[in-house]
Amino acid sequence: MRHRRAPSPGPAGALADALAAEYAAVFAYGRIGVRLADAARSAARDAEAAHRARRDALVLQLSAAGDPVPADKAGYALPFPVTDAASALRLAVEVEERTAAFWRVALARTTGADRDRALAALTDCAVRATRWRRTAGVNPITVAFPGRPG
Repeated sequence: MRHRRAPSPGPAGALADALAAEYAAVFAYGRIGVRLADAARSAARDAEAAHRARRDALVLQLSAAGDPVPADKAGYALPFPVTDAASALRLAVEVEERTAAFWRVALARTTGADRDRALAALTDCAVRATRWRRTAGVNPITVAFPGRPG
């Protein structure tokens, strides 16, 4: 889950970094969903599917352009243990916020259709983080500048 490193230069590098964040999000949702029930579990499945779709699209896009495609890792270090529904919801918020941060960087470094995709991804992560905060009963429910370092 942790992928702190210096941002890669240029638009392709920013998209590759966003891809690494999507890999980590997919991994984390595998740990999140098993700790949730009912509507929250369904929302976690939907979130994982959205991150998988975005991951797959980025892999295809970077490959087609001949840009380097970072490899997925076998596992990611989670920032804390996920032992119950409360910690799963906390991780879901963190996953979306961290992924949004990478898309925010991509938004600043891309143009045209890539910028549109980055904006859509940033918005998607911000909306999902807000929904997870609401489900967890966390305030503030919304964040003024999603993806911005605190």
